[in-house]
Amino acid sequence: MSDILIRKIGRAGRITLNRPKALNALTAEMVKAIAEILPAWADDDSVDLIVMDAAGDRAFCSGGDIADIYAALVEGDPHVARDFWRLEYPVNAALAHFPKPVVTFLKGFTMGGGVGVGCHASHRIVCEESQIAMPECGIGLIPDVGGSLLLARAPGRLGEYLGATGTRMGSGDAIHAGFADHYVPHDYWTALIETLESTGDPAAITAASKAPPESLLAVQATDIDRHFEAQTIGGILKSLEITDSEWAARTLKTLHRNAPLSMAATLELVRRARADNRIDAALMNEFRFAYRIAAQSDFREGIRAAIIDRDKSPRWQHPAPDAALPAEVKAMLEPLGPEELMLEETP
Repeated sequence: MSDILIRKIGRAGRITLNRPKALNALTAEMVKAIAEILPAWADDDSVDLIVMDAAGDRAFCSGGDIADIYAALVEGDPHVARDFWRLEYPVNAALAHFPKPVVTFLKGFTMGGGVGVGCHASHRIVCEESQIAMPECGIGLIPDVGGSLLLARAPGRLGEYLGATGTRMGSGDAIHAGFADHYVPHDYWTALIETLESTGDPAAITAASKAPPESLLAVQATDIDRHFEAQTIGGILKSLEITDSEWAARTLKTLHRNAPLSMAATLELVRRARADNRIDAALMNEFRFAYRIAAQSDFREGIRAAIIDRDKSPRWQHPAPDAALPAEVKAMLEPLGPEELMLEETP
């Protein structure tokens, strides 16, 4: 059976990610299929909206499938990763720019590449089982697929906090942070999807929506803003170190675990995206870092420690969480010349 199901039902273009045993992780073929159908449906008068969901109960999409990427990195070949991102990022932009409503049903885990296909939609639906995160700093990458822009649009300094720590958001948190729009209990999803298919009218979403659970992140906003307004990871660490609370201790532990260069670059990427507020610019900056880190050790080592060996003991290229220098971050985000991401080709 296909890893992605694409069809038209009633007035809706329907996309279902169909790798439930792999938590619906994206392959290059799945990304290509989405890239090919979007321009067709944009010009199809019989399609009023797109509805995207996923098979299985555990995940909408856990991210990109990194098996082939890791194998290539071990062999010293960064091009498999680079080629995947060059294919993936224009699809993220196309979904953000799509001229018709795009409705995504974000059940279970939505992380990394799943955020890229799920959270740039115009109508993002979560339920009691939703868990959304950008955990890339834990594997030596940065919040990409336009994630830096979503983080930048979060209230206060929440974007810096979520990006550097990779904290998971429940449904109330995701709505508060701007990664989701509507809370609809899962028992109502089948009927809602059928209504969207038959009518092509997203107004049905508002009618089905309920009050979301309380956001813990909103409760923690004062602490998050106070500590994460610091300009550097070192400044954040110093602020947390003089704070006697369980939350501060837990946050410090996370920052000491994640990749130093990734966290420092994440702060810069979120702030650039906040100033610019365009997905194309965010994706271009993210691609510059991703392109370069694919040829360095952190990304390979992060995947090894978190996913392959699962020893949770990565050996980062920097010995301390605040060791990455501003000049290193700047170098990672310099233009790529002929290798620059070209989003004018976005479908």
